Amino acid sequence: MTPTYLLVEPSHYEVSYSINPWMKPGVWSEHPEQHLAEARAAFTALKIALRDAGGEVRVTDGAPGLPDMVFPANAGIVLDRKALVASFRHPQRQGEEAVFKSVFERLQAEGVLDQVESLPAGMFQEGAGDCIWDRTRSLAWTGYGPRSSPEAPAHIARVFDIDIVRLELATEQFYHLDTCFCVLPHGEVFYYPAAFTKAGLGLIRDVVPADRLMEATADDAARFCVNAVAIDRTIVMAQPTARLKQRFAERGYMVKEVGLAPFILSGGGAYCMTLRLDLATRGHSAGVDQDLDPSEA
Repeated sequence: MTPTYLLVEPSHYEVSYSINPWMKPGVWSEHPEQHLAEARAAFTALKIALRDAGGEVRVTDGAPGLPDMVFPANAGIVLDRKALVASFRHPQRQGEEAVFKSVFERLQAEGVLDQVESLPAGMFQEGAGDCIWDRTRSLAWTGYGPRSSPEAPAHIARVFDIDIVRLELATEQFYHLDTCFCVLPHGEVFYYPAAFTKAGLGLIRDVVPADRLMEATADDAARFCVNAVAIDRTIVMAQPTARLKQRFAERGYMVKEVGLAPFILSGGGAYCMTLRLDLATRGHSAGVDQDLDPSEA
């Protein structure tokens, strides 16, 4: 199947508040019209890069007063034509929930999705940003801590009938799993070790063979290079260094750089700006909740 991505048009995008350490509303307010024009250009460049890599792009409108809708990776989890709508921890993003539910229901009416579900009351789970499907290992890597509730991964396992690995995020800088963990199509995992607890690192290294692990540097992570979209052998990302491009080339991947500086001002990169709609788990058996704490295994 053709990889299909949902993107949100950035007409209402701005950086007007701060709910993560990367957000810079003061910088945005100095030249808002310039930043918005740059954001629109960057959005267009991302669409082109995804299509050139072989992806299909569907674009939906944002909404006034909800600037972070441009990061639909947080809108929900979509697997096997079923959408689980996100529930946001911060009030600034909670208005997105109803809007994205309407988007998913429209996709259901169009035949793209079969089912749309909501989370239990009181449970936070911020979409595919904290749930990354790993086709090679037939499981989902699920993050929790800064944004998603500790009990959310087990709920994901039940809703989608999949195996999961729970990874606790250790810092406010890397508040979603997608900021520090990237699963590549041919089995490699590109990750930033400092974003995880010791137990979480142990789980990653237990599940993924050492020769398939690629450690990101602090500079790679700060450039939002780990927050990337990989389509077969092409990796779309923001601001890679020449050395990082070479590391991927040695593994048979080509990096396509897209200038996403206006969105990095809000703490998001290429993965944050997309939500994949066509992922299939192919009926893998259910819910082994591998917890971070080995003593609880």
